[in-house]
Amino acid sequence: MTHFHTIRDLDLKGKIVLLRADLNVPAQGGKVTDTTRIDRLKPTIDYLCNAGARILILSHFGRPEGQRNPAMSLEFLPPILKQCWGHPVRFATDCIGGPAQNMAAEIKDGDIALLENVRFHKEETANDPEFCKQLAALGDVYINDAFSASHRAHASTEGLAHLLPCAAGLLMEEELNALNKALETPQKPVVAIAGGSKISTKLGVLYNLIDRVDYLVLGGGMANTFLHATGAEMGASLCEKDMAGEARKIIEHAQKKGCEIVLPADSIIVEDLHENADFKIAPSMNIPDGYSAIDVGPESLKELENILKNCKTLLWNGPLGVFEIKPFDKGTNALAEITATLTQQGKLISVAGGGDTVAALENSGQITKLSYVSTAGGAFLEWLQGKTLPGVAALSNDRRAA
Repeated sequence: MTHFHTIRDLDLKGKIVLLRADLNVPAQGGKVTDTTRIDRLKPTIDYLCNAGARILILSHFGRPEGQRNPAMSLEFLPPILKQCWGHPVRFATDCIGGPAQNMAAEIKDGDIALLENVRFHKEETANDPEFCKQLAALGDVYINDAFSASHRAHASTEGLAHLLPCAAGLLMEEELNALNKALETPQKPVVAIAGGSKISTKLGVLYNLIDRVDYLVLGGGMANTFLHATGAEMGASLCEKDMAGEARKIIEHAQKKGCEIVLPADSIIVEDLHENADFKIAPSMNIPDGYSAIDVGPESLKELENILKNCKTLLWNGPLGVFEIKPFDKGTNALAEITATLTQQGKLISVAGGGDTVAALENSGQITKLSYVSTAGGAFLEWLQGKTLPGVAALSNDRRAA
């Protein structure tokens, strides 16, 4: 794990801080439908304001492909940010050039300004050195508080860290510390839960987890593929039959590493999948023709509860079934409740992440009861694969703030 400075290590009074945030939030009709990412930035914003910093926020929004696109402008956000943060937020119509330079000259200690979408410039995603210099010329210090964007080596996530004194924001610090506790220096035994539809998109994740955890619990369509690879009859279940050989390799690798792969003993099955559909419970090794396994059964949940009670750290990515359609969220919800209870009792460190996982935990009502839930999607998955995240690695360079 990278050694990095945080904003608490800096004297920020009167300094112009270029704060890389992730304000790529879900929005419809100029309204934000989920303010989680905004809310999680508030501690950093409060700290910087109280320290007397002059804050220029850099963020992307959508994928404008290097073109100015009014539909992807950040101009609608300042009133929403003010409402969430309790601080007024000004707006500059560009992130470089005259509008940005004028804003940098005008803001006072404790002021906040949001600069226009950095991806309106193709040089952002190219990490163009001249563009990096134009951004760096606006400020005195660079703070990265966007872990969720740090798997990309872009100008505002990686390049800036080489041109200005740099440090991690409070959200970045919290994220890195939580992930470090879960995978780099965990309390053992460690259990990882990997769900979702396909193993083909998570091969790197599975191999890296096997090297690091004691139990690997599989759910969803991913589990179906492994069951098929071990000779199970899967009926009409979602299953990557062409990945059976790869699944067997993973099982063999786990045996060598002393990691126990846990597959569901029983499954909830349906003929037609829709809300409140009729369902049955069947052994996972024998799903009848015409039926699909779409959630874990009660025996599987009992086994999961016993494993979690015997572990000290949980890393969770992916639901156990089709949680979007009730009542087939029951297995994932039950797992969330077990996890929340053990966490609240101080018996388990629980870290979860990934888009579907966050949505499933919100659906369960247990999301606030886990140790840490990451809202990062791609960055969280790349971290699970053991990859170096460019934006995180850059915080440890020789030009970091002292």
